[in-house]
Amino acid sequence: MPAEAARKLQPISKADPTATGVVVVGPGDGVRLADIDPGAKPSVSKDDATEQMEALRARLAELQQALYAEHKRSLLIVIQAMDTGGKDGAIKKVCSGLDPNGVQLTNFKYPSAEEWDHDYLWRIHHAAPRKGSIGIWNRSHYEDVLVPRVHQQISEEVWRERCEDINAFERLLSRNGVTMLKFFLHISKDEQKERLQARLRDPQKLWKFNTGDLKERARWVDYQLAYEAAINACATTFAPWHIVPANRKWARNLVMLETVVAALERLDAQYPPAEFDPKKIVIE
Repeated sequence: MPAEAARKLQPISKADPTATGVVVVGPGDGVRLADIDPGAKPSVSKDDATEQMEALRARLAELQQALYAEHKRSLLIVIQAMDTGGKDGAIKKVCSGLDPNGVQLTNFKYPSAEEWDHDYLWRIHHAAPRKGSIGIWNRSHYEDVLVPRVHQQISEEVWRERCEDINAFERLLSRNGVTMLKFFLHISKDEQKERLQARLRDPQKLWKFNTGDLKERARWVDYQLAYEAAINACATTFAPWHIVPANRKWARNLVMLETVVAALERLDAQYPPAEFDPKKIVIE
């Protein structure tokens, strides 16, 4: 990545983002995944990171409560990654300590027959978070510009049109009070190999192993290029991308928590005023 672009891609967390070298990609930055080290060494120790995460979770719970009470805006966290990239683990760590009443988790699987009968954004828009909620998407609308591109199921023209649709859709959400945080959990091919082998060794993780993942792994370079293209085409001022070096799970969790907390602090949700004078209320 050019040095000029690197200077602009700074972490957005208000807290000191000591963790991991997250790269925030905005319009025109032209990021290259090959220039970002998925095993980047954090500037904090694992023990220090664990302590920081406890404080961040406590703060996140406070901010979530204010967002829920205000009931005017929402936060949407989009998580994309290669197979074994850590989406499930990251979601567990981000959700830990949150009030489930204010969380909407959506796992986007293979489209149903009804979903196939609509445009590809139909089921996506339906999952947008309600006011006051934190929405978390495990995979997302970006699957429709990744897999079809890698498998050459759509033309370049259709791919570009879909990227335009995605940007318009995300602008619509932004204009209606949804703050988007888009994360790409960036792991190396060697790290994916180790995680796949770990699933084979552990009877309790064997159910996660899918032989089809090996066919997709063989297309590693194609997927890296597809992610790179989608990130650059759909990085906007209202919905930038966050590329998180994710070989170290604890470092990944820290930077994601920092980023989510910072986003909610910028929203500065306020508790609604009471419609009565609490001093005049007498409970017998």
